[in-house]
Parts: sequence; C-alpha cells; structure tokens
Amino acid sequence: MLSVPEYIHSPFIRKQGNIYKPNNKSMDNDSLNEKTMQDVHTKEIDLVNRDPKHLNDHVVKVDFEDVIAEPAGTYSFDGVWKASFTTFTVTKYWFYRLLTALVGIPLALIWGIFFAILSFLHIWAVVPCIKSYLIEIHCVSQVYSICVHTFCDPLFEAIGKCFSSIRVTTTKVV
Repeated sequence: MLSVPEYIHSPFIRKQGNIYKPNNKSMDNDSLNEKTMQDVHTKEIDLVNRDPKHLNDHVVKVDFEDVIAEPAGTYSFDGVWKASFTTFTVTKYWFYRLLTALVGIPLALIWGIFFAILSFLHIWAVVPCIKSYLIEIHCVSQVYSICVHTFCDPLFEAIGKCFSSIRVTTTKVV
C-alpha cells in the first residue's frame, strides 16, 4: 500500500479545480459574476452630453446675444438682424467643427502625451520623493523635538515663573 504524505496544513484545493484553468462550468459562471474592473480605454462615450463634468459651463458659452446686442432706439433692419444672427451662428458652428477636425486630433495627441508624462512623473517621481522626504523628516523631527524639550522648555518655564508675579492694574483717571 502506498502511503499518502501527511501535511501539517492541508494544501488548499479549490472544489472547482485550478484557478487558472477551471475544469467545470460553475467556476466560469462564478468568475463572470465577480466584480470586474472596467477598462477606461474601451468605455463608451456619450455623444449627447459631451461635458458630463461641466468643465466649460462658465467659460465658453458664447451665443449671438452674448456678443452682439442693439440697445433700444438703435435697431437695424429686421432682415439685417436675422441675417447677422444666422451668419454668426452658422460661422461659429462650422468654423469650430473645421478647427476641431484639423487641430483637435493633434492637440488630443499632445494632451494625451502631456498627461501621460505628468502621470508617470507623479507616480514614479513625485510621490516616492514625498514619501522619502516624510521618512527622513520624521527622524529630524524627533531630534528637533528632543532639542526643544531639552533647551527651550526649561527656559520658557523659568521666564514664565519670573513674569508670573507681575500684576498689571489699570485705573481710569477722570
């Protein structure tokens, strides 16, 4: 008879099989039900609400009425006013689209590179430097605290005792 080796602690064996290669369907269903991280590169974009975080609510809302206005008593012909409104609105609409088509994609590339570099520097340089500084300054703060308690506390306590007997009274002279 072959003897089975006895373990101090029993090895961990999943009922569903190997976690890397599940051998039954219940494991696959469980793994599908687990919370998965959503990939930000494949998320759908909202083509209706293009400013969901309201970044430009107070900045670039420029309509015809915000730029051109005729005060009472100085009105142009109604046809000129309508044509001006249409010209302004259509020109702004199409020129914005033309600029975004020509310059938007290169600028998106530049801003993507910029924020990638900024993220890289923050993750791999800034935070480690700050953590290193905090670790090093902790040692310095301990030494500084000992010096303050050793030299300054007795001095200020003595000065406090010297001035504790001084009484100031004010009288109003009429």
